[in-house]
Amino acid sequence: MLNVVVNGLWGPRGESVPAIAERWAGTLTALGEIDGPTFGQWHEAGDDLPSDPVLEPSAAALAEYIERKNTGPDLDVAGYTSSLWARNPGTAHVSLAVHAGSTSRYAVNSVALAFRSREVDETAQVIRRAPEILRLLAEIWEFDTGQVYDRPQYRAVAERFDLANSDPRCGRAVFLSAGRAALAPGSLPGTYVRTAHGGLVIDLTYGGTKTAETAAVIGANERLREAGALEKLPTPFDRDRF
Repeated sequence: MLNVVVNGLWGPRGESVPAIAERWAGTLTALGEIDGPTFGQWHEAGDDLPSDPVLEPSAAALAEYIERKNTGPDLDVAGYTSSLWARNPGTAHVSLAVHAGSTSRYAVNSVALAFRSREVDETAQVIRRAPEILRLLAEIWEFDTGQVYDRPQYRAVAERFDLANSDPRCGRAVFLSAGRAALAPGSLPGTYVRTAHGGLVIDLTYGGTKTAETAAVIGANERLREAGALEKLPTPFDRDRF
């Protein structure tokens, strides 16, 4: 069963609803350019039925949706949470969740794109391009760390290094913000792709042409940790990136 996630995390960064909606709209456009059939139609989080109305992928429509989903006091501290899903014929079921705009010094902001399917497997081109998707999400959302992972490897890494969910780690691909990238060793078994804002994606799948075995993923985590590239942000957070 396919269960692959592309995610990213960052610390406190105050952002308005229009600013978050602009990033959302840019994300949907970029994903559609990578794989139109998979990312062709997005629905609001809810009943998760194909008959649900399709959300217009514009900044204005997304801003209205974010405001409608987030009510109550102190949103400038708590941040704004919203999610969308798509399930198109012959493709994986995808969901995209964002928590952004939080200025809390104890809670991270995040974006997560999940692929799940019983029919589509990891040979699908969109899954092979997951490290590329990690790069574009990192550039749009300007996060601190991110990764591509499947559930068994995520659990293996968490258990090996005793990690909480918000702790930086490397999956089959990893994104490192500029400060972290400066510490990364240059000889891990994968491709290195520089990103906007000085970041770095290290892809252990070599562009989807190889399988990143669990031992290789754990080994990459060990070397990145030894180099200091996967240190936690200091808590309470005093910045959004390392």
